Amino acid sequence: MTTRINHAGLAVDAQLYAFLNHQVLPGTGIELEQFWQGFSTIVAELTPINKALLGKRDDFQVQIDQYHQQHPHWDNEQYKQFLYDIDYLRPTPHAFNIEIDNVEPEIAKLAGPQLVVPVSNARFALNAANARWGSLYDALYGTDVISEENGCEKGNSFNVIRGDQVVKYTKQFLDLALPLKFGQHSQATEYAIVDEKLIVTLENSTQTGLASQEQLLGYTGSKHRPSSLVLNNNGLHIVIEFDEESTIGKRDPASIKDVVLESALTTIMDCEDSVAAVDAEDKLNVYKNWLGLMQGDLVAKFDKAGKTVARTLNEDLSFTKLNGDSAKLKGRSLMLVRNVGHLMTNPAILDKNGDEIYEGIMDAVITSLIALHDLNREAGLTNSSANSINIVKPKMHGPDEVAFSNTLFSKVESLLGLEENTIKMGIMDEERRTSVNLASCIHEAKNRVIFINTGFLDRTGDEIHTSMLAGVMLPKEKIKQQPWIQAYEKNNVATGLHCGLAGKAQIGKGMWPMPDEMAAMIEQKISHVQSGANTAWVPSPTAATLHAMHYHQVDVPSLQQKMKSNLVNHIDDILCPPLHSEPGAMTSDEIQNELNNNAQGILGYMVRWVEQGIGCSKVPDINHIELMEDRATLRISSQHIANWLYHDVCSEQQVITTFENMAKVVDQQNSHDLGYTPMSKSYRDSIAFQAALELVLTGSKQPNGYTEPVLHRRRLEYKRITSM
Repeated sequence: MTTRINHAGLAVDAQLYAFLNHQVLPGTGIELEQFWQGFSTIVAELTPINKALLGKRDDFQVQIDQYHQQHPHWDNEQYKQFLYDIDYLRPTPHAFNIEIDNVEPEIAKLAGPQLVVPVSNARFALNAANARWGSLYDALYGTDVISEENGCEKGNSFNVIRGDQVVKYTKQFLDLALPLKFGQHSQATEYAIVDEKLIVTLENSTQTGLASQEQLLGYTGSKHRPSSLVLNNNGLHIVIEFDEESTIGKRDPASIKDVVLESALTTIMDCEDSVAAVDAEDKLNVYKNWLGLMQGDLVAKFDKAGKTVARTLNEDLSFTKLNGDSAKLKGRSLMLVRNVGHLMTNPAILDKNGDEIYEGIMDAVITSLIALHDLNREAGLTNSSANSINIVKPKMHGPDEVAFSNTLFSKVESLLGLEENTIKMGIMDEERRTSVNLASCIHEAKNRVIFINTGFLDRTGDEIHTSMLAGVMLPKEKIKQQPWIQAYEKNNVATGLHCGLAGKAQIGKGMWPMPDEMAAMIEQKISHVQSGANTAWVPSPTAATLHAMHYHQVDVPSLQQKMKSNLVNHIDDILCPPLHSEPGAMTSDEIQNELNNNAQGILGYMVRWVEQGIGCSKVPDINHIELMEDRATLRISSQHIANWLYHDVCSEQQVITTFENMAKVVDQQNSHDLGYTPMSKSYRDSIAFQAALELVLTGSKQPNGYTEPVLHRRRLEYKRITSM
């Protein structure tokens, strides 16, 4: 039984209560009684509004379902008018620009990679925070960007041949990012600073310099024999390090030992999709890690090669400017925090009626309170340079829900004694009603919005659920090729530029899902930069360093200015769901293969979430390729099978049999895990298996196709049983 403390009408888990009173509130300037009374007031005032907004979602879905039942033949204009008639689709607001102050330069001015990491895992969170800088040599050497053919195998010890290919690749990158007046970096034998200019001696003894000398910012060591050079391109820093005694440096004609890139400019510390937090115990862990990051003293200890390693936040980088003054570069990624959406409640705190409070309200109050520790500090490992708290708000459906978040943040600011709009808002454009009303959503938060971002998987999951009765959906891979998804991605950038986000906020793109496929990422993910987005999600610090090279190839702010003159409205294409024109033409093998793929992915993720409390991890797919999975991937797969079930593309028994067969595959893939319980040992007794099956068989009835209600209930069930 949970021990609770009653205060100001709230019944709070005793451990969470003690944590907030004794670890969080001291140092914030907020009195204990003021906090709890204010928190209780926010819960009382906003709970009925939150509940009503969720009811509106259900009302819209009922009306859309009825429309599709009454109109079996697709007519885009008729459908669009219907959405206007029911107020699902809103008229585009008159032209406006967001009006926002005190925005971090990493958000407003710079373009670069963005990490998303579960804040519940301290080691991962610290790795991400420290990913502001990354070794390009290490990133290339350890990934498939450099082929292992022709003697370039990674092996267990340093491979000189592979190392030479890494150096060759890097110097070609330097030629692109830091071009010389003549010659190439591969020909350099010495770098020195003379008369505040970089002089590069080439192998034929001629001397050259940077084509743009303003790219040189400073150095460490001496000017004539620098230990490192600090340079800049497209707003991003590059550090060239020298050491003639190092393994790499002694082989380099210019003694270059490494090239370090400014990589993850920003990191989203996630309380949502990548986290499994279902009760006070879990939320306490989330909040403790966020507090450690905001106080700058988070430590993660772990075993590495038989030794205990303690990881902490990186210090800033010091260097000498060309005029001799000392300077620093921030050593850590700017940390945003992603709260949960409006749907779920959490048993950590009960309201005056004994009901669980909405988790989104709880997150807003507590993560903002914790962030005061950063705002109140003037020195040390600080996060915000703009005296702001940056909260990403996911899974909002349309402008009314954005307005609700705006009200919530305003009330939190009042509670914490903050100036209006100190709390900034990141709007996830991942739900259909937000996509088609994006300008209206931005308008509702025009004084707060610092971020809009597309998310293909959640967006597709919501598309399938919203259009469940419209017809049979295409196979997942073909959905990605349909006009609606391209229109959605383009519309996000166009709307952001139309609303004045350029130079003030981030326009972002979604995750690269294959953390081990970096060569493919290098080839494909530049399209996100070329689309006009000034950030995009990557799955690891290594991926951030590699993706950073794309932002040296494209000057995003300049591109955005050019795009402003040719913005197109894509709503008509967005409203066309990815329906199969001839579902009856699919063969039984095609149907079964799609079911196998979906079921295996669902089970592979579900078993870790429910039974191990892992919210995000690399999960091998049916072809044993490891993919980065979170609740968004689960949502699309479960909704896809639910759609095919509803339209009789497959039968319930076929789905059950498929899940049983795929459980054996997942069991085999996890056979190396000594703590893993095989699902196929007893399908009936496996909570994870039953949860996966429930998610699909009741998929058309789940609110907006979300996975959280089933996941949370089943995880709590598993925790209860295993604690007996």
